Amino acid sequence: MRRIDLILSALVIATVMLVVQGCNQKQEHEEPQTSSAPGELKGSVAGIHWSVPARWTDHGERPMRVASYAVPAAAEDAELGAECAVSFFGAGQGGTVELNIQRWIGQFEQPVSPERSSREIGGINVEVLKVTGTYLSPGGPMMQSLGKKEGYRMLGAVVEAPEGMVFFKLTGPERTVQSAEEEFDALIASLSN
Repeated sequence: MRRIDLILSALVIATVMLVVQGCNQKQEHEEPQTSSAPGELKGSVAGIHWSVPARWTDHGERPMRVASYAVPAAAEDAELGAECAVSFFGAGQGGTVELNIQRWIGQFEQPVSPERSSREIGGINVEVLKVTGTYLSPGGPMMQSLGKKEGYRMLGAVVEAPEGMVFFKLTGPERTVQSAEEEFDALIASLSN
């Protein structure tokens, strides 16, 4: 194994351990909230707020997530929809922006030209990643692959919120994620504190 592979593996393991430790500690931060005004779903955590696209369905909190949204499948993908997960592990938790971007790219086998961009939205720094390829479907305590999924796409955003890093990650079949890309971009553009 090359030295860089060993270093990256060690960083991923350290990050997972920090995340698990953060999840096991009592969090003293703003609780995540979603509200459903007629026709409008909003989310909030770590001092930021966002608007959820109208066609997405709120699936609430899950382990290691403050929110999960189901994204309807594109016609070509039949029943396979996508999911947008929102995670916040607490102040100082979750690793650096660069570590998370590299980890997300590493969740794809032979990623096709990952696209990165940085922007500031209302004083909030956001790093966005868009990547396509064979998704390794990481899960479990060590985030090992749960099986390869060809033709997948991920849109991710690392948000430097006032109270810590917040992670938005939309993953699913490529056509479904492409059909939701404008909605994801609108969600990110709606960020405010």
